[in-house]
Formats: sequence, C-alpha cells, structure tokens
Amino acid sequence: MAHRMLITGASAGIGAALAREYASRGWNLVLVARREERLHALAEELKARYDVESHVFGADLFSETAVPDLMAVLGDLQVDGLINNAGYGHPGTFLASEWEAHRKFNHLMTVVPVELTRALLPAMAERGFGRVMQVASLAGHMPGSKGHTLYSAVKSYLIKFSESLNAEMSGSGVHVSALCPGFVLTEFHDVNGTREGIDSLPDFMIMKADVCAKLAADALEADKAVFISGRVNRFLARLNRWAPWLGRKVMNSSSSRYRKAD
Repeated sequence: MAHRMLITGASAGIGAALAREYASRGWNLVLVARREERLHALAEELKARYDVESHVFGADLFSETAVPDLMAVLGDLQVDGLINNAGYGHPGTFLASEWEAHRKFNHLMTVVPVELTRALLPAMAERGFGRVMQVASLAGHMPGSKGHTLYSAVKSYLIKFSESLNAEMSGSGVHVSALCPGFVLTEFHDVNGTREGIDSLPDFMIMKADVCAKLAADALEADKAVFISGRVNRFLARLNRWAPWLGRKVMNSSSSRYRKAD
C-alpha cells in the first residue's frame, strides 16, 4: 500500500512542488489549503501524471480549531507523512500592525505546525514509520532585521523544534527534518510585496521550486535534522555562525531589498 503525505499550503509554491515530488515517488497525498479549487486542479494533474490518489481539504488554518477540524475530516485515513508548509510573510515593522495581525501570524506559523505534528506523530511512531518536514527558512539561521519582524523568529522556532524532535525520534523509523530554503521562485514574494527586490538578486541566489522540493525530500529520507538548500545559502548560514556581527551588518544594510518595512 502506498504511503500518504499530508501537505499544508499545497496550493502553490514550495507546497505544490513538494506535492509533485512526492507524487513522483509514488506517495498518495492529502492536500490542504484555503484555495480549494487550486487543490482540485493539482490533484487532477497528479492523478494524470503519476496515478496517485489525493484527498483535498479546503481549510482555514487561521482558525483556532483548525487542527481538530482537520483531524475530524481525516477520520480513519492513515497519514504516514506530514509537511507543514503553510505560511506567509507579514510585511511592515512590528508597531505598524495591530496585535490581531501578529496573533494570527503566530498561530499559523508556530501553533498549527506543532499542534498538527502532535496530532499525527503518535500513530507514525506506533507503526514504526513516518516522515515529518517543517518548512522553515534560511532566515531562521540569520539575524533578525527591520521589517517582517516575526518571520525569522518563527522560522528559528521551527528549526529548533525539528532538531529536538529528530533526536527524540531517532531509531523509531520516523524521520524529522527542517527544510531551510533561501530565495525560491514562487508567488510568495508577490503576496508579501517583495517581488521587485527578489527579481534584482543574481541568478545564483535563486532556486527553482521543483529543485528545492527534490533536495528537501532527499534530505528527509536521509533523516537530516536540518537541511539548508543551496551552497550559497549554506555558506551564508555558516558565515553568520562564524561572524555574527558581519551577519547583522549585512542584514541591516540589505534586507530592505526583500523585506518590506513600510
């Protein structure tokens, strides 16, 4: 019987690319996002290309009951893997938004991934097989900067969570990994208003979503607790560890190109 992967934020970008990657590896899918029509189109594409089955659930993950609601509709459906990919970048400085905007951001970016992991992980551990990926970011390895104030913080949180869970699941058959992409060509940057800055970056700093997805799936299969996609991104993360003062200087001087602070 084919394994089944649940992917949040599967309607576009890295989420859709990961759905295609796992479908190419023979996994059936559970596709979760708000834009249900896109999920149905993706499900039809994957059925035609790879003959895999996809369950589609249109879900508002901002809801306080999002995870229990999702678990209720899943019912007895066996889920062997989880990719917590749903997310966005909230532009502007911290004081430019009311608390409700920050609360919703924190809920989607930290509470939902951890809660959904906790809901699905016990059955994986009991069966002795599972795959869990948190889509974090290179930003979680870099200093915070002006604008998108909470983004680096929540991505760092997901990285540490994955590291701990990877250690706890060692030898259990459950693999856990934090994917930390740098700049990937998706509509993410259109939504948060940073497309112009991203387009100005040199080609060697940009990765295609399908390439990122394949590397991420390979890293999860290898049970790498943290995977930074791309040599340039790995160098930048190491540079920040070796010379954090330089990392802060670079971020403060250049982040305005790709982080909207007004």
